[in-house]
Amino acid sequence: MSARKEPVSRRERPAKPALSRRWIVDTAVQIMRTEGLEKVTMRRLAQELDTGPASLYVYVANTAALHAAVLDALLGEVDLSGRGGGDGWRDQLSAVLTSYTLVLFEHPQLARSALVARPSGENYLRLVERILDLLAHSGAPRTQVAWGVDKLLLDATATAAEQSTHEHDPTSGEDWDATVRALRSVDEATHPAIAAHMPDLIDGAVRDRMRWSFDVLVNGITQTPVPDRAD
Repeated sequence: MSARKEPVSRRERPAKPALSRRWIVDTAVQIMRTEGLEKVTMRRLAQELDTGPASLYVYVANTAALHAAVLDALLGEVDLSGRGGGDGWRDQLSAVLTSYTLVLFEHPQLARSALVARPSGENYLRLVERILDLLAHSGAPRTQVAWGVDKLLLDATATAAEQSTHEHDPTSGEDWDATVRALRSVDEATHPAIAAHMPDLIDGAVRDRMRWSFDVLVNGITQTPVPDRAD
């Protein structure tokens, strides 16, 4: 007859590490990379951290805030130097925005989430600081520069959300093919503008369109006064 195992007291078990916001966010990023953003929930995170969901709310208000924190963590991968763009402020600004867009390209679900998520961490603040500094070199008035940052980041985020969906979702390719077929098959008599602008409507490398889009926005931001505001 085998000897009965002695029960192990809970006091003798190794203590679990103390929770921290950094540990929570790092774990959420790991889950996103391996399982996708849809799996980054309070319940799944609590399971991974061997704790209860309620204990996480001390550090993160809700799932939306958790996704915003994951986004901020990934913003640390953005190259803020702008060295790849050249010496001028405009080229460096384009390089920073391109790096931001490419980071989101790698995570299509996060790119879509970023359209509504508002990060507030240090990486986001560094990104905004860098864009403000570069755009201010244009000599544009302060308010135009300030409003322009939001416009530039929104365009870059939307571009990443659209493009990353095309690259990672098989059904989106079929949708795009259907759109292209429809544009190519229009009757010049009924849709003369579309016919006149084909094939430019669907041509152009992604990088070229991105750079052109940034230039359009920067030109508009620096040259377009903000509306008069009542005091």
